[in-house]
Amino acid sequence: MTEAISRHPNADDLSDFPFQRRCPFAPPPEYGQLRDTDPVSKVRLPDGSTVWLITRYEDVRTVLTSPAFSADATRPGFPAIQPELRQLFNNPPFVRKDPPQHTLERRALIGEFTVKRMKALRPGIQSTVDQLLDDMLRTTPPVDLVQALALPVPSLVICRLLGVPYADHEFFQSATRTLLTRATTREQFTAAMGSLFGYMNELITQKQRHPTDDLLSRLITGHLEPAGELSRENVLKMCTLLLQAGHETTANMIALGTVTLLNNPDQLAALHADPGLLPGAIEEMLRQLSIADTGSVRIATDDVEISGTTIRAGDGVLALLGAANADPAVFADAETFDLRRGARHHVAFGYGIHQCLGQNLARMELEIVFATLFERVPSLRLATPVTELPYKHDGAYGVYELPVDW
Repeated sequence: MTEAISRHPNADDLSDFPFQRRCPFAPPPEYGQLRDTDPVSKVRLPDGSTVWLITRYEDVRTVLTSPAFSADATRPGFPAIQPELRQLFNNPPFVRKDPPQHTLERRALIGEFTVKRMKALRPGIQSTVDQLLDDMLRTTPPVDLVQALALPVPSLVICRLLGVPYADHEFFQSATRTLLTRATTREQFTAAMGSLFGYMNELITQKQRHPTDDLLSRLITGHLEPAGELSRENVLKMCTLLLQAGHETTANMIALGTVTLLNNPDQLAALHADPGLLPGAIEEMLRQLSIADTGSVRIATDDVEISGTTIRAGDGVLALLGAANADPAVFADAETFDLRRGARHHVAFGYGIHQCLGQNLARMELEIVFATLFERVPSLRLATPVTELPYKHDGAYGVYELPVDW
């Protein structure tokens, strides 16, 4: 049996994290180097604190399911890749909580994301995509696919689901960009978060007076105190999180997924020949792109051994989803896009009890968008070389613009 060791290198010897991607379709090369030689490795975050990086697939799943690792951001020393995020740690959203509070808040939402509920949303999403493509095809290319399709689809969907007026989409999209950009100052972060909370707080008041058929109204009437178990602040933070995450991540996947397919014409041709391959292609996109790579942050509550290294209670841990999804022990030839791979066991949505609540919705949006886009615009092509696209390496990986022609 391998003896566990405790590595506490001198802070001056640590690498700075986050690392940068060199290839649009692969995680940073440091991930593979660490996975091979030092799969549990300590690095330095922008605020000077340290965190353990977990880079092997099985180790990532262990961290995300073990009771020895907590998602509770109120614990002292909980790591923050963006230092500004610490402002939210006093009373974080439910994804940064442990049971029983995490269970309570997630249970209040789970019924909104069932397969049955998603099927009911499908016709509306299809209509939205059709209308947006009608508008796009009436213009003269090149067109920015981010603004024409990738961003408005999930924004419209999450607005309808929550009961948020779509007329306000430019406001919350702008605020979300500010919150997810690592270059954002503390003052800018505070202002953006304050404006989002203020907006959602006013919307809650409106829904209390005049409830409608939407998620926010059902949360208020069924779960808000005094009759229910959730405080106003619980509901406020839950719905603000859903509003942000519900459009940003899926928009990034639509844009980057389009780039991926156009960059792999043989795979796209196979998809044209057999549309039944689309669900597998989406899973492979999710695996390869891993846009929420650094979202699974934890803190150790006990001393625990991972791959021969002892992580001490109180140490921060980052389970790298992109590294796990590129682990050659699980995904052979991981940097190759293969829509027949059968990659459903990826961890792009996380793993365990904190796995992404909206994954069924995201999959359905991606399926409708890609099926419709490539059927209606089979000659679609990039108007800018892949290497020259403006990639964003902030809270979620994506592109700022995606010029396309046809």
